[in-house]
Amino acid sequence: MTRNQKIVYIALLAAQAVVLSLVERSIPFPFAFAPGAKLGIANLITIVAIFTLPLKDSFTVVWMRLIMATLLGGTLSTFMYSSAGALLSYAGMLTVKQLGPKRVSIIGISATGGILHNVGQLAVASWISQTWTVMLYLPVLSFMGILSGIAIGIAANYLMTHVRTLKDFQNHTQQLDKKKRRNTTYVNS
Repeated sequence: MTRNQKIVYIALLAAQAVVLSLVERSIPFPFAFAPGAKLGIANLITIVAIFTLPLKDSFTVVWMRLIMATLLGGTLSTFMYSSAGALLSYAGMLTVKQLGPKRVSIIGISATGGILHNVGQLAVASWISQTWTVMLYLPVLSFMGILSGIAIGIAANYLMTHVRTLKDFQNHTQQLDKKKRRNTTYVNS
């Protein structure tokens, strides 16, 4: 993969995430018993980025999505909530991914991201309101995060197994990771 191909791929993923984020914003809250709960459709692209790009590049996709979605229809408060949720979710998904595919599937990684996204947003809400009682809403949002995480994980799993381009990028990223590990082993020896 050339440098230009990688740049175009990152830009395409970020653009897709922004579009999905804007589409999701236009959908009314689907869950009456959990106000503020969303499906997190844009996290589909985050998962694809995590599995098909190196760490730095997948992080670029997440940040580009956050900034562009805020500029195209958000406010400072939505940026704060989205950033906290997205960064905590991203870090958690990367951590769980390190356990390996034999222990945790893409669906499990996505569900982890769904829960942690809600934790991040409620942490910001607690900070803004200066009270931790906002966290009492966490069980309801966690349930919704698990359900949406499973749905997004199923969609990501389908894409990763059926879209050839994603498979190619995933294989390329895995080869780079193996090469880095080999080089690190030789340096440490």
